[in-house]
Amino acid sequence: MNDSSRVADATPAASRIDGRGLSAALAAFLMWGLFPLYMKLLQAVPVLQFTAHRMAWGFLFGFCWLAWRGEVSQMWQALGDPQTRLKLCASAAFIAINWSIFMWGIATNHVVEISLGYFIGPLLNVALGVVCFRERLNRVQWLSVMIAAAAVLYLTWSAGRPPYVSLALALTFGLYGLVRKVAKVEALPGFTGETLILLPFAAGYVIWCELTGVGAMSQSSLGINLLLLLGGPLTAVPLVLFAVGARRIPLFTVGLLQYIAPSLQLMCAVLVFGEPFSGPRVVGFAMIWTALGLFALDGLRVMRRRARL
Repeated sequence: MNDSSRVADATPAASRIDGRGLSAALAAFLMWGLFPLYMKLLQAVPVLQFTAHRMAWGFLFGFCWLAWRGEVSQMWQALGDPQTRLKLCASAAFIAINWSIFMWGIATNHVVEISLGYFIGPLLNVALGVVCFRERLNRVQWLSVMIAAAAVLYLTWSAGRPPYVSLALALTFGLYGLVRKVAKVEALPGFTGETLILLPFAAGYVIWCELTGVGAMSQSSLGINLLLLLGGPLTAVPLVLFAVGARRIPLFTVGLLQYIAPSLQLMCAVLVFGEPFSGPRVVGFAMIWTALGLFALDGLRVMRRRARL
């Protein structure tokens, strides 16, 4: 299947849901939902160092994967095209910011706010689909978006400040998905190209930390070092799966699946990490869940109708 046909499959006009894309997106969100459990084990590592290690080991893992598949030339071809290179630079910036905010939130016990950001994300994807791809929303979908917006306003009012962490995560990840959807590059070459763009900054910072005696690897146990190395595949695999899904299925469906990750993150925050979850937070989340429930039910109705057609 060539690129043009895959892009066609990813448009709202597609009459069927691509099974491979659906499975890939589902697996990505399951992995992201459980990611806080892994990151809590590394909370002693400074956030910037952790981010740099994810970038560096993610590139190495992605490059080895590409070499094993004999597809390294696809990465160079993508980076050689000015428009694709520009889009990969943008997506690299968005995902680097997203990673940093995500890891800071976990290290400082803001996992509930992180989960809220990824609950908002699916409905932000809907808005991006309307603005960028002229996707049309029905009344139920518009109602879902308005309830979610009201929930954010309520949480802002009750806390006395906007949920900055949540909004920043939702926006950066939504823009990352948008850019990767339109970039003419396959999932794995695109991810490896993104991390190659970030590699000079990431590797330079890691080396500088090690030379100045504050590096995580030289100051930590073997177990911590192995966990840092594990960050490569744990970073690459879900991002590649997400990129496959984002290109093969409608943005609407990506938004529908995306709330799996924050549900698992919220469970980790409350049941495992013991973060508070009461009062206005419960009300705000209940509004978000109502919006997502309406959105999900309407999505199932649309998919069933497409299946009949």
